[in-house]
Amino acid sequence: MALDDRKLGVFALALAAFLAWYGHSLEAAFSYEPIGPRAFPLAIASIIALCGLILTVKGGNRVEPNSQGANVRIWLMIAILSGYAVTFQLLGFIISTALMTLLVARLFGGTWIKALIGGVGMGILFFVVFDYLLDVVLPVGVLGAFL
Repeated sequence: MALDDRKLGVFALALAAFLAWYGHSLEAAFSYEPIGPRAFPLAIASIIALCGLILTVKGGNRVEPNSQGANVRIWLMIAILSGYAVTFQLLGFIISTALMTLLVARLFGGTWIKALIGGVGMGILFFVVFDYLLDVVLPVGVLGAFL
């Protein structure tokens, strides 16, 4: 079965409907912010639905097959993100984000040193921004004694 824009648009609309259904049912045990936890999935669902609608209406263009090795990189990206989700609590935000960024950078052709600097920098910078500036509590994991 050949993939085209319309099929992708219909898939995006189905995904948006699922996200909207799931997001609408989210409720916080207590009100800690004015808009609550359902705002983000509903906003993402709206954007995906708009893009899916555009593809469905204006689509019809045939999609080129992936280049050689692209499917392997896609599966590696899924594995890296799955590993990030699994290690997030145990290792903590800084280490898991640094590892994930390092591996993604290498996957996209970055050198080891640039990937390492970018990963460590991102992990620390985002932790400081979210934990200290925005008051979003992030897991500290194995660095708990130092933070």
